[in-house]
Amino acid sequence: MTQIQPPQATSSPQENSPPRLRTSSEAAGRPSGGPSMGRLVGVDLARALAVFGMYIVHIGPVLSSTHGVGTWVRYLADGHSSVLFATLAGFSLMLIAGRREPKTGLAGRQAKARIAIRAVVLLALGTVLAMEYGGVIILGFYGVYFLLALPLLRLSAKALAITAAGLALVTPQLAFVLSSQLGESVQQTINAYDPLKKLSEVGVLDLLLTGFYPTITWMSFVVAGMALARLDLSAASVQRRLAALGAALTAGAYGLSLLLAGPNALRSMAEDGKSSSAGFEKASSFGSGSFEAPQRAASELLSAGPHSGTTFDIIASVGVAILVIVGATVLMDRLPRLRSLAKPVIAVGTMSLTAYVGHFLAQSMLGVSAGESTQTSWLPVLTFIFGAIVFAAVWSRFFRRGPLEALLNAATKPAKYVR
Repeated sequence: MTQIQPPQATSSPQENSPPRLRTSSEAAGRPSGGPSMGRLVGVDLARALAVFGMYIVHIGPVLSSTHGVGTWVRYLADGHSSVLFATLAGFSLMLIAGRREPKTGLAGRQAKARIAIRAVVLLALGTVLAMEYGGVIILGFYGVYFLLALPLLRLSAKALAITAAGLALVTPQLAFVLSSQLGESVQQTINAYDPLKKLSEVGVLDLLLTGFYPTITWMSFVVAGMALARLDLSAASVQRRLAALGAALTAGAYGLSLLLAGPNALRSMAEDGKSSSAGFEKASSFGSGSFEAPQRAASELLSAGPHSGTTFDIIASVGVAILVIVGATVLMDRLPRLRSLAKPVIAVGTMSLTAYVGHFLAQSMLGVSAGESTQTSWLPVLTFIFGAIVFAAVWSRFFRRGPLEALLNAATKPAKYVR
């Protein structure tokens, strides 16, 4: 079971402001299709969709109990929502470090300090939440992603894209080898000296290799998002090229996986009770971060199902994320009436950290079950989605940032003292 944004956790002050009904090119004062440095409302919409996808995975009925359109919605949310979150996290990193041109000198050092502080805060917050909700919490993983992304902040879009592709091609195989060689006794020894593991069910080994969103394979999504941020998404030519790329990656990876691994190649690992790339089985109860290591066949590396963590899964999932981000950007830029109607939904995207953490807290307070095999109703998740939209719409009318976004922004203030 997955997860996710966080979160708006990496947004810059401008990125946290209430949604405005104008395109990114208009915000920048440039003609449509020209170079734009303004806010991309479509990215906020994509964040909101990622939040809702996480809600569906955590609160909605399991895939096996859905039918018709519900099956497609549940399958698309499974894995893809968390991947979209991770991709947007990489995008948001560049909003801090300099989206089209990297910040240098003092500004660059302060930007890195802000990201490092956010990483530590997210790791701490994720650990606290994991104490109650287990390994499905993605925030701690985000903290690790952000720290590892620091050396990449000044790379060009091309260099970042090549890095993401390289990681997608190599890390799943590396993860397979490491998890195959990592015996239970070795895991227990590592965990015995791990302070994070003593505090919660998510320790260093989980964060790096055996968790729901292992850094070793998920960095591909973050770096891909960083590459996207270097591009002018408001330019029609860039939108067309990215749409073609996203479609090619998705169709190519899924198609080749089906050809090589057969009709079950796209089966969700979460539906089978398995976590991502390391191939570990998770406990059936929600909130458990415990894992057992079964023997995994090398042939599974040819599959492409959600959370399989294979090269095919990573490439296809990046393709889906690109299509969602570009599609949302195009809709918001070219359909002003839809943009106006979507304003409450966009507001959720501007405070996705609050929306993400809030739905876990609301589950506990309301006693809402999460992902039980007997759950068949869509009513709970629809209620949560509606509640998030209402809260975000009302809050954004009075405050520039969401509650947790404001606290996170305040926590990074000491970065201004870096010299």
